[in-house]
Amino acid sequence: MTPAELSRTVLHAVRRAVDEDALRAPVPARVRVERTRPGGSGDYACAVALQLAGPAALPALEVARILRERVAAEPGVGRVEITGPGFLSFTLDAPAESDRAVLAAVREQGLAYGHGDALRDEIHQFHHAREVRAAVTAQAVFRLLVAQGARGRTTCEQAPDPDWVRLGVTVDAYGTLPVPLTEIRPVPAGATAGELLERLGPDAARWGLLRATGHDRAALGPELLVQGEANPLFRVRYAHARARALTRGAALLGFTAEAAPYGESPTPYDAAARPLLDLMADHPGVLLAGARHRAPDRVARQLEAVAHAFFDFHDSCPPLPAGDEKPSAAHRTRLAIAEAAGTVLAGGLSLLGIRAPEHL
Repeated sequence: MTPAELSRTVLHAVRRAVDEDALRAPVPARVRVERTRPGGSGDYACAVALQLAGPAALPALEVARILRERVAAEPGVGRVEITGPGFLSFTLDAPAESDRAVLAAVREQGLAYGHGDALRDEIHQFHHAREVRAAVTAQAVFRLLVAQGARGRTTCEQAPDPDWVRLGVTVDAYGTLPVPLTEIRPVPAGATAGELLERLGPDAARWGLLRATGHDRAALGPELLVQGEANPLFRVRYAHARARALTRGAALLGFTAEAAPYGESPTPYDAAARPLLDLMADHPGVLLAGARHRAPDRVARQLEAVAHAFFDFHDSCPPLPAGDEKPSAAHRTRLAIAEAAGTVLAGGLSLLGIRAPEHL
């Protein structure tokens, strides 16, 4: 069970409790689950009982008990505990089976992994100044929202800079518009689109414009072009290229990726893969949060974390056999994990409008 599936499971439990008249409260549009903090209980925690206690006119502990009864029997949920003033703590059943579900979802959805329809009822119009960082940010925010089912358009205060097209930016309309607008006004880049394109090219320019939070100045120096680990953009794109190279290498050795079934002994789910698998499971939630908070920088930081975890996993658990070693279930599972990481990286870069080359 992925975090997104667990969130839907808890929301379904709330709806059932309301339908059965065990709980008299409005059903929230969404339920947020988070990884348990160090020292906490279980794999994930949720504060929905505290959220519903007031409207239901019940103690939060009682609301938590009502929901626990309806979540505990769901497939994939091993244990549900009530902690503190009414938090629900979830321990998922069969971690490897959950990992298989994540890998299967990435394989099935491809670059659209993490997209959804949580914001399908929202319509937005983003309005920005005739400034390159505002234009690129507005377009990236719009991409994130559309990936979550929202609709809308982007507009500019004045006629757009013709060089924006080379940065992948389009504007639906410009000028004074007599409709409700959402202003996008990050700290200006201090350079024009043409200047950034000449110095950095479109991919590095977009990364530099989007990586910093909107209230921070964007780092747009030559370090964005460095072909080394100190450059986060290079590291993200190199991790993607390396994942694709592993697939080609496996084909030459005559095997393909396959996530092993839970319970196979010895288990091919290496402990070193845990951080990478967790980050991939969290990816849909990061994309949704990036859309809700108008924060493409969150996606950039997520991709950096995935790339870092990928290299740690790759170095500790090589997906390809060495020397005369024969491909095993462990290699096939590791390759499946590596391929999924490459897909997550490519999908995230695509949402930021940045290419993910197969070779670097």
